[in-house]
Order: sequence, then C-alpha cells, then structure tokens
Amino acid sequence: MEPATSATAMGEISEIDIKKIIPNPQQSIKRGGLAPLGEYKNSWIFAQLEAIGEKFGFKLDTPLEELTEDAIDAILYGTEEVLKVKGQYEGGLSYAVSFDGIVNFISNQFEEGVNESTKRWAESFMNKVECPECHGARLRKEALYFKLDGKNIAELSRLDINEFFTTINGLGKKLSKRQLTIGKEVLKEIADRTNFLLDIGLDYLRLNMSSKTLSGGEAQRIRLATQIGSQLVGVLYILDEPSIGLHQRDNTKLIKALQNLRDSGNSVIVVEHDKEMMEAADYILDIGPGAGVHGGRVVASGTYADILKSDSSTSQYLNNIKSIPVPATRREGNGKFLTLKGATGHNLQNVDLKLPLGKFICVSGVSGSGKSSLINETLYPILAKHFYDAGKKPLPYKKIEGIENIDKVIDIDQTPIGRTPRSNPATYTGVFTDIRTLFANLPEAKIRGYLPGRFSFNVKGGRCETCKGGGVKVIEMNFLPDVEVLCETC
Repeated sequence: MEPATSATAMGEISEIDIKKIIPNPQQSIKRGGLAPLGEYKNSWIFAQLEAIGEKFGFKLDTPLEELTEDAIDAILYGTEEVLKVKGQYEGGLSYAVSFDGIVNFISNQFEEGVNESTKRWAESFMNKVECPECHGARLRKEALYFKLDGKNIAELSRLDINEFFTTINGLGKKLSKRQLTIGKEVLKEIADRTNFLLDIGLDYLRLNMSSKTLSGGEAQRIRLATQIGSQLVGVLYILDEPSIGLHQRDNTKLIKALQNLRDSGNSVIVVEHDKEMMEAADYILDIGPGAGVHGGRVVASGTYADILKSDSSTSQYLNNIKSIPVPATRREGNGKFLTLKGATGHNLQNVDLKLPLGKFICVSGVSGSGKSSLINETLYPILAKHFYDAGKKPLPYKKIEGIENIDKVIDIDQTPIGRTPRSNPATYTGVFTDIRTLFANLPEAKIRGYLPGRFSFNVKGGRCETCKGGGVKVIEMNFLPDVEVLCETC
C-alpha cells in the first residue's frame, strides 16, 4: 500500500514515513518496535495486535523483520476482517472488532486531532514531500493556464529576483498596446518593489522561497525593503542590533538601506555595537560605563569624532587602545575528523565538509550562502537522529563518517529558555535547586521541619498564594492586552 498523505495547501503534502514508525525492524512489538506505541503495556491496542498475531502466526515478541508482508500490512494499514480480541484484564469479556491500522490512526490524529500537541505527535511520523498534483505550484491547474511572456505565475515566482526584475522590465516591449494600458502601473509598482530588494543585495533569492528557509539577515533586509517601499515620511524606526548575523558585505548594504529610510524624511534609531554602523551614524549615544548595576548612564554623545575623544570603553576599542588579540598559536585538536559528504539541501551544491575535532570551528560566509542549511539543517539532524533518535529529517546528503569519534551532540540556539513566567536563569540552570536545599539546611528551617519545597515559588506551602508564586497579579483587560501588577502581598 502507498503511505498515507495529508495536504497542507503549501505546495507540499505530509506523507507518513514507515521508517519512522518502524525505526528498527530487528525489535519486536513488545520491545517497542512500533515507535508510536512504545514498549508493551496492558492496553486495547496491544490486545488487538495480539489478535492480528494469532491470525498471521506471530507473537508480540517476534522481531518485526521476521513477520510476513501481509502481517506488516495489517499492522500498518488495518484489516477489514473482524478480529476476536481477548479482554484486557483477567476475566474480561472478549469482543469483536476490525483493526484500523497504525498508519490510518496517525493520519486521522493529524487531520482531526483534538489539540495541537496530538497533531504535532502525529506529524513527527511524517515527512513533507512535493505535492504530486500541483508539483509545488500551490495553485489549481486552471490558474496556471494564464501566462505572461510564456510563463505562468508559478514559473515567474521560481525565478531569482535578478531574473524576475529583468523579465518584468522586458515585458514592456512584448505586450500589446491594449495589454500595456491594463498593466502599465502594475508593472511599474512590481519593478519598483523588486528594485528595493536588489538594492539591499537579495538578488539571488527566489520569490517563492519559504520564509522558514531564509536566514535572519535575509528576513531582516526583506522587512527593511518593505518599509523603504512604503514611502512613509515622519516615522521613527527602531532596530535592535540589526547587524547580528550579517556578513560585512551585507552590513554595508544594510547601512545604505537605513540611510535611504533617513533620506526619505524619517528618523532611525539603532541599538548597535558595529564599528561601521557607528561611523555611518549622524549622532551616537554611548551608554555605560559597565554592565548591570555598573551601567545606566550616558558616558558620551555626539558625532563619531566626539565619541573617539571620550574615555569610554567603546572609544578605547575604536581607538585601538584596547583590542581582542589574535591567538599566537592554535589548538592542534585530537587528530580525529567528522566528515559529511554530498550535502545538497536548499542551495548547497554537493558540499563535502571535513571538521577537525577537538577544535573551536567557525563557519562563515555571506548571508544566504548555506551556513545554516549545512550545519543546523543537515549535520545536526543527522547527529541528533543517531544519538537520540530525533524525528527531524536532515536535508539531503550522501554519507557521514566519523560519528564514532563523538559521544553526543548539543544544540544551543536562541529559543526562549523557559515556557512559564516563573522560569529564570536560576531555575533553568538548576542552581536554584541547590539554593533551596541550602536554605532548607539552615538551623531554623530544620527546627520548623521545612523541606526545599518550602522555598519554591512553584509549590504550595512556601509560595505566596496571592499571586501563586508569580510575583505579579495578571489583570485581564477586555479588548486590550493583559496588565501585570506587582503582588501587594509578597
């Protein structure tokens, strides 16, 4: 049978991956060979699988690779034949039922799941593949019959921005007088907006690229191009460290885009550390002198030349009084390597990567060159799958060698460190557990019989019950965002 699929209206479909359902055919059903079910427990689904086993001549402790094709088909896709299932508990009544199959169950949960967590669980056993109907165009065939210069809207969207701009500008010579009357203003608007993207160095992007495949620098410059194209005047724009993640080549284009916003009659405030950005600024505020309780004051202000004359920490680095020295020697590493061959995801051109282990390794390159695709979306998922059986599918590659030279992989990204308002660096790092234990060991705490939970803002008894350990009370405002007020009790 064909794997079950679900449409997403995004030019691709979610297709159930049998290898994710049966990751290790050498395991038995009882030992967790069917990943969605886990190891054996006394439940209705295992009772039904035992009934299938009686029909096809296998037991739940038989390795899955020894089962017949018909038996695997019945487990995955169900059987219309009514099965006689023994009651789950001793003395329980037997009952008759037809088995739907694990693939159909996952597919139903993905499409009709009662909550998002159920749908995410089902999606973890799926892969996204190109839609066989529209081949990634996202539109019905009727919409694709209409063409400009021999190209339909999907084909135009597949062009990179440079090619698209050339095509749009060339249409004026190919359209009839009637067609030009209809499309002249629209074509001018399209060309102007495309030109903004060219000005900030995004000529290599395709118009139909998924936003999740864009690097941080690319996404930021697209937002800037949108603002430049809006032609607003008298607006105050605030950007927080826009140069983070940008290559120096792209940094120059970013500065030019910000200057275009200014020249259009707007004001631009940038929180930055970048030297080139400071050199381009009309006015600079230097905050310091240190961090945390040692900061909070304006230590210098004025033009770039004024900042150079000050005695702030910033000026000392700008004047090369202080610097970060280049290491005189480099680590030799442990002599072992991790080698990735034939990476072709997104815009990677059959890349071979050889990483010397035991070293501090930097992957650099201009925005959009494929750094994240190579490391975050190809190498990391391969290693996470190997060490932790993670579900994320890596981008295409041919081979990886040297995994035996490492024993684990840890991904440190920029996602928030906690999901609740109570989470903070102390709770996340685990140091708060030791702090609570320390307070519980104080003589007076021992006399009163206090345990570490007494000093937790998540546990009843020790926490403030007015705010439930939140430190603030949340006031719901109709049609407005909620307001947090400091708890008057604690």
